[in-house]
Amino acid sequence: MPVEVILPKVDMDMSHGTLATWHVAEGETVTKGAALFDIETDKAAMEVESPASGILRAVTAQPGDKVPVGAVVALICAEGEVWDAPVPQTRVALGQPEASSISVKPPAPVASPTQPAATLARSAAPSVEPLSDPRPRATPAARQAAREAGIMLEDISGSGPRGRIQAADIVAPHVAVTGWTPEYGPLHVTRRKGQGVPLLMLHGFTADSQSWAPLEKAYPDRALIRIDLANHGRSPRRRIAGFKELARMVVDAFDDATRDLEQVNVLGHSLGGALALALADVRPRKVSSLVLIAPAGLGPEIDAAALNGITRATRAESLAPWLRRLTATPEAISDDYAKAAMHSRKDSALRAAQADMAAALFADGTQTFDLRPALGRLTAPTAILWGRQDHILPQSQVISAQGDFALHLLSGAGHVPQIEIPDRVARILVQHLRD
Repeated sequence: MPVEVILPKVDMDMSHGTLATWHVAEGETVTKGAALFDIETDKAAMEVESPASGILRAVTAQPGDKVPVGAVVALICAEGEVWDAPVPQTRVALGQPEASSISVKPPAPVASPTQPAATLARSAAPSVEPLSDPRPRATPAARQAAREAGIMLEDISGSGPRGRIQAADIVAPHVAVTGWTPEYGPLHVTRRKGQGVPLLMLHGFTADSQSWAPLEKAYPDRALIRIDLANHGRSPRRRIAGFKELARMVVDAFDDATRDLEQVNVLGHSLGGALALALADVRPRKVSSLVLIAPAGLGPEIDAAALNGITRATRAESLAPWLRRLTATPEAISDDYAKAAMHSRKDSALRAAQADMAAALFADGTQTFDLRPALGRLTAPTAILWGRQDHILPQSQVISAQGDFALHLLSGAGHVPQIEIPDRVARILVQHLRD
């Protein structure tokens, strides 16, 4: 008998989930325990494993569909097995009210001598009129191009029939109101050869992969993988609608960077810490261990003034006071250091892109995303480091968080302990990975 693939319940109060992506195409072979599809809710995202080995058949939900918990979204069939298409009790298109449910009762098929058994089985599948899709009309190629460029389809006028958006409409230059142009391509990834299970690193907001240099010097032998976030470092400038979209970009970069690896350790700081936590939640089998330094997403409070000050600064003199707020020892941030930091931020378009990104992620001076449910679900060994003099994110957020993790509260450190006290951070990191 075919094995039903059912949409699982991720959160206690979850009634529906959005199917984000299939890892296996219909008709392809899948192995029990392998990644089958990703599901997203308002609070979480996770990878769902295949309940059996066989061939994926009768897929009823596509990426973007909002599906009720417990609904059958596909079947796993044995080779050559005759199958009956599953009938979900409800299927709600993305953006439709949850009350818009459809009850389906398949008609009983009547066999005839001329109708093959396989055809009869397939004919039992009901013909359901799909709900109207509130998303803009666009070709698959256009949607992919828009996703890669960080462009919202709602902002594009389609040149195809009935206003359908074509790939060429995305390729055409699209200039934001704030004066910067979204770019194409994947996030930038760099590697350092070394020993052991590689350590994948995700930096914080307004930093880049080079910010890990002090820690790397204290940890010279480990194989490293560094990812520059969108609108940072050498990664393309992308329009970010919210945290989920940014996390999806990081997951794509992670999948590409670790394609030939069984597992990696993951390290993230601040916004990169939130993304590392989301990554471990979605790809739990690939993450061997997790280290988070002052991760975002554990509470609503954040020093928005400091973020805005760093983002908007156009001179070293206006940047320096906000940089000093990141540390436990403000005098350590010299004028020369501020000038060097401002030199890397001289591109006005980069600053504008980061300002738009901050507005999406930290609207009204609030962290608009909540990773606390993901923290409670972690299975990988996890350590969280937090500076006792952190003025950007209060340490009370992690103290009140639920989950199984080791907590290190670091004296003499602010929001960037990997820069302030790299040797101490490296010792904790080495011990965590060894354990």
